[in-house]
Amino acid sequence: MKRLVFALVGTASLVLAGCNRGNEDQVNNAELNQPSADQLNELANQAAMDAANAEAAALAARQAAENAAEAANGTNPTDADEQNVSGM
Repeated sequence: MKRLVFALVGTASLVLAGCNRGNEDQVNNAELNQPSADQLNELANQAAMDAANAEAAALAARQAAENAAEAANGTNPTDADEQNVSGM
């Protein structure tokens, strides 16, 4: 019985050792799916442009909100008007 178990374990280990040995297709597919340096540079440039456009839009929206608040509250006095306190 022990000899049979040893024989089966040995056979199973040899069969498993022979499986999936050096699958070159799998390695090549992994290498083929990698983007090139030019593609990565283009993606990085596009992301930078998108970020710059989003920042510009946010600044424009903030400026528009400040302009609307100024229009609702009246215009702010100029520096010369603020310095003219002789009438007080």
